[in-house]
Amino acid sequence: MTTLQRRVLLVAILASFVAFLDGSVINVALPAISRELGGGLPLQQWVVDAYLVTLGALILVAGSLSDVFGRQRVLRVGLVWFGLASLLCAVAPTGVFLVAARALQGVAGALLVPSSLAIIISSFSGAAQAKAIGQWTAWTGVAFVAGPLVGGVFVDTLSWRYVFAINVVPIVATLWLMRGLRGQDVRTGGRIDYLGAILGAVGLGGAVFALIEQGQYGWAAPRVWIPLVIGLASLVAFVIVENRSAAPMLPFVIFRVHNFWVGNVATFLVYGALAFGPLIVTLYLQQVAGYPATAAGLALIPPTLVMLLLSSYFGGLAGRHGPRLFMALGPVVAACGFLTMMLMGRENVVYWTELLPGVLLFGLGLSMTVAPLTSAILGSISAAQAGIGSATNNAISRVAGLITVACAGVIVGEHLDHDGLVRALIATAALMVIGGLVSAIGIRNPRHE
Repeated sequence: MTTLQRRVLLVAILASFVAFLDGSVINVALPAISRELGGGLPLQQWVVDAYLVTLGALILVAGSLSDVFGRQRVLRVGLVWFGLASLLCAVAPTGVFLVAARALQGVAGALLVPSSLAIIISSFSGAAQAKAIGQWTAWTGVAFVAGPLVGGVFVDTLSWRYVFAINVVPIVATLWLMRGLRGQDVRTGGRIDYLGAILGAVGLGGAVFALIEQGQYGWAAPRVWIPLVIGLASLVAFVIVENRSAAPMLPFVIFRVHNFWVGNVATFLVYGALAFGPLIVTLYLQQVAGYPATAAGLALIPPTLVMLLLSSYFGGLAGRHGPRLFMALGPVVAACGFLTMMLMGRENVVYWTELLPGVLLFGLGLSMTVAPLTSAILGSISAAQAGIGSATNNAISRVAGLITVACAGVIVGEHLDHDGLVRALIATAALMVIGGLVSAIGIRNPRHE
């Protein structure tokens, strides 16, 4: 790598690290938030999903913004916005205020991820691009999995509020590093699809609201079925508008690229499982097994170490030999890990024998999957489409997590117990296995000259 490429990669990693960390660090803080602000499981679901609703709904238009106004400019705005929204979360006096602040965080997060990936795509090519994506995946994956540890330490020693306030530190560091990238920004032009953004946000918001609230009020309640109908109608209108728009937020033509659409189907399944399974395990360890927040976070540290060691390696292998084998086997290995976690007891969980084996398998499968999956999808499209391509892929992964978390009450029940944990682990493993099968059947290894 050149010096400039190293700086680009570091900026991309740090910017995405902030967004991914905040998406996962919240898991161990949920019981403490619920104890202080009330609200029970519905509030816990909304604290997670308010972030994912705005992130998933706006990440596509954010990809267009990065192409129109410049990827680095959009990245800077996203970083500043994310820092301010994080401070609002840290001082939230009520559950409603916290949910609203989390929604603002999601808007900023939508600006971060596609822009950070796009500057990698525009700065690297060939096998170097695959390896750079592997390194980016390793560190952002670390944020996704290590978040519970960071959150646990703050919850047990200080307060859940510091989980949000700490975001300011990496944001300032990233903004400082970006000073060395001036004059290197990339713009590909285009227009912004505001109608598509509104329809997408209303559609996702209405459907998710209904999924979460039905557990408390039932499907027949007007406050449930009315938002559901509005949400589904908005999603249908979104598809119609995007197909007819001259400058769509989601250009469906991009799905004509074979590996892109197959990879995104696999992304939906794998990331839906990835958002749901670790969340339920973390809540079970605290609310049923009686683990402190720090111990619950430490329980999920091994996948972090495995990803640090192996993600770049598997990314390089995928660049040389093709991604299909790794995308097929990785989710199945991760599924075996989640099924092994069913050994956890109903009250006392012996970590070394009942949880650690499954956690290690999960980490290995995740390392095999994520970097090849990302490189297969983004490597199948041109550099000019990098912004919208990465935005589409990230939108699909966030929407997948949004839906699976919203379904938590349906799968687990009103209160989490051992039977609910088993159902959740089986559902998580099933999503992983189907994702592996989709990759095995559909992904095509690129031909090398």
